Amino acid sequence: MSSKEICPVRKAVFPVAGLGTRFLPATKVMPKEMLPINDRPLIQHVFEEAREAGIEDFIFVTGRQKEMLEEHFDYQPELEKTLESRNKTDMLKKVRDSEMPAGRLFLTRQPRPLGLGHAIWCAAKLVGNEPFAVLLPDVLMKGPEACLKQMTDVYNKTGGNIIAVEEVPDEETYKYGILDTDNPDDEIMKVKNLVEKPEPGTAPSNMSVVGRYILQPEIFKHLSAFETGAGGEIQLTDAMAKLIDGESFHAMRFNGKSYDSGSRLGFIEANIAYGLSDPEIGEGVKELLKQYK
Repeated sequence: MSSKEICPVRKAVFPVAGLGTRFLPATKVMPKEMLPINDRPLIQHVFEEAREAGIEDFIFVTGRQKEMLEEHFDYQPELEKTLESRNKTDMLKKVRDSEMPAGRLFLTRQPRPLGLGHAIWCAAKLVGNEPFAVLLPDVLMKGPEACLKQMTDVYNKTGGNIIAVEEVPDEETYKYGILDTDNPDDEIMKVKNLVEKPEPGTAPSNMSVVGRYILQPEIFKHLSAFETGAGGEIQLTDAMAKLIDGESFHAMRFNGKSYDSGSRLGFIEANIAYGLSDPEIGEGVKELLKQYK
């Protein structure tokens, strides 16, 4: 497939093999992706984001003790029958909205935690020779329109590879993959380079990659080399950097805010943000917060 051909993005990869050690003992048995943000688990938030962007096939890269993720998206006849008998139509709709379309959930395993790049490589056979999206489930993107939908709108004009970025404080750039670009103030930026967790004071900008990607299948050629980078892991950022010279590669400034729900503080912040915007409980959450000023 030529990267100049704009082929639709139909598949999305969700790396869900992580152990969630920052949330122990809560994640001793329960996958971290099942931790609730407001009224639904993390994984459902990103599933709904992908679905809104037109994704048809959902690929989970899993690990041990992740069966609950598959069960969550399955048809639950006993639960639906009970809700129907009690005339709980609003609850029934929520349950049905969480079901995965038949034949659209695909599972593959990452047997060892070798890095995000390795997790994406594990999905290569399921992705095949077509563009695909990657959504990190512990990063929630809240905005007027789903982040991946914003990205596919850009992709349909530019083709190639797209990453979502947002500004971070200069003193925190060492925590992220950082964008190098000549036009950091634009909404759509041409990518010159990507640097994974640069040493303090060496970052080329303060624009960080925030866990949403649209990638061409050529990425798998670079990932299959299994080269290790920061932290001794196979980094997706390093493989993406190798695509830049020969591929169309753009960064999109996300219109919204990201929440790192893989950290305890970010998880609490996300629950507050989503709770405040919930029409059923938003005012109540606002009143509760006043008690802790």
